[in-house]
Amino acid sequence: MKFPNKAEVVEVCPRDGFQIVKDFIKTEDKIEIIKRLIDAGLQHIEITSYVHPKWVPQMADASEVVKEVQKYANDKRVQLIALVPNKYGALKAIEAGLDWITYVISASESHNMKNINRTIEQSFIELEDIAKNTGNTRIRLAIATTFGCPFGEEVPVDRVIAMAQRGLELGVQKIILADTIGIANPVQVKGIIGRVTEAVDVGILGVHLHDTRGMGLANTYVAASEGIGYFESAAGGLGGCPFAPGAAGNIATEDMINMLHAMGIKTTVSQDNMMDVVRLIKKKVNTPVVSHMAMVHGV
Repeated sequence: MKFPNKAEVVEVCPRDGFQIVKDFIKTEDKIEIIKRLIDAGLQHIEITSYVHPKWVPQMADASEVVKEVQKYANDKRVQLIALVPNKYGALKAIEAGLDWITYVISASESHNMKNINRTIEQSFIELEDIAKNTGNTRIRLAIATTFGCPFGEEVPVDRVIAMAQRGLELGVQKIILADTIGIANPVQVKGIIGRVTEAVDVGILGVHLHDTRGMGLANTYVAASEGIGYFESAAGGLGGCPFAPGAAGNIATEDMINMLHAMGIKTTVSQDNMMDVVRLIKKKVNTPVVSHMAMVHGV
């Protein structure tokens, strides 16, 4: 086993967690929650997505959220990330001075069409165009449905590897293997990551795992045992893909860091401060908080 000594935690609640909340969260509440996440020690936060409000109404205030959070984050050397579905969103994120953009391409043709209305090849052509002029903004390529497609399409590991390699050739600096619907199991995670790391440096890889079927932490453990040290999670266990049926529930950040710390894997995150953030989310956001640590702490 190749467990890392420390792990980077990427907090995605402000984007992935909030995007499926039906009641619009007040912009000032989003900003307050993000600042408290920064105070909890998170050094990488995906704070919004530049997507048309028609498709994801919760992200309509993306520009305002970014503007209000940036100085606070910069003062604490926190890297801010925005998800972008297309070139238009990427240009807005780059113009805003985000540290990173997450560009998503699904390894499933059917999901890519449902999610962003283009083929995998069309997505890569657009990514190539985006990568030509990003300034100081770096690119993360998230390969959605790496571990399974919600529409039943087979996703070959060789396709995932080829997509990761192509992204790196275009200038992408981080590859995220995403379990979009939480269908992965530990044996599968071990097998796929083992194959991918034969072709791609493990230091470039991260994982985005869901807990839809209760295997999120087990899959995280296996990913860590394969040398992965870059994990995405959401405070309170919020989130899921609005274009993938049954994709509810990211791994809760507080549950994940509890496990990592217990295993001796260091992070920059304070468990106590994370619980304060979870309490704030429960107060400000009309959605269930589903983490184990929230139950332990009576949140």
